[in-house]
Amino acid sequence: MRSQHIMRSYDEELKFLANRIAAMGGHAERMLEQAVQALVSEDADLARKVVADDAVLDAAQREIDDKTIIVIAKRQPMAGDLREIVGAIRISADLERVGDLAKNIAKRVAAVSQTRQPVRLLRGLQALADLAATQLKEVLDAYAGRSPDKLAAVRDRDEQIDAMYTSLFRELLTYMMEDPRNITACTHLLFCAKNIERIGDHATNIAETVYHIATGAEMPPERPKEDDTHTVVVERLPAERE
Repeated sequence: MRSQHIMRSYDEELKFLANRIAAMGGHAERMLEQAVQALVSEDADLARKVVADDAVLDAAQREIDDKTIIVIAKRQPMAGDLREIVGAIRISADLERVGDLAKNIAKRVAAVSQTRQPVRLLRGLQALADLAATQLKEVLDAYAGRSPDKLAAVRDRDEQIDAMYTSLFRELLTYMMEDPRNITACTHLLFCAKNIERIGDHATNIAETVYHIATGAEMPPERPKEDDTHTVVVERLPAERE
């Protein structure tokens, strides 16, 4: 629970930062949802909207950076207030990156839609995005309530995202080997999947920041940050073997 200050204007400044973070979070969630929807439905107009919407997050991050500098200079915050302000800077940076990653997915819609993709691949991508979106929503809810209780579970879910991404990576490689004509579109889908996996990483970063804001401590234990795609090797198909 945030403490009250003698100067009401100080409370309003901190509230402003929290509200701007909440607005950024909602915008980032919509961008992710719409980017994946545009990809699955081959909706070029929606993809262009997502690309344009990234400017909103860029502007919001600059606004938060400017505001935090002013607050630090005027108020010389300490303890919980300082964690709150520094946390706002860190979270806004992560949300701005989520917007960039969603924009990158949307920019690949045109290339992917040149050839028809198997439904199972798009469903896999959608499932990965749903998991990342759930993680992002839960961590933003934790920030709004300054509630660290469920943050460990949110962070642990990042391993599920990594495992699903590795599985999708392997499937896409196999599909490319079956027919070289699939290479271009599947390469773009690989980049889309990686962007979604990175969104999960940024949600995890936010979880760790929220935990620090609420408790003043770091989240134990250290989380694994690697996916396993570097270990994936797909054997050649029988017809290709000598």
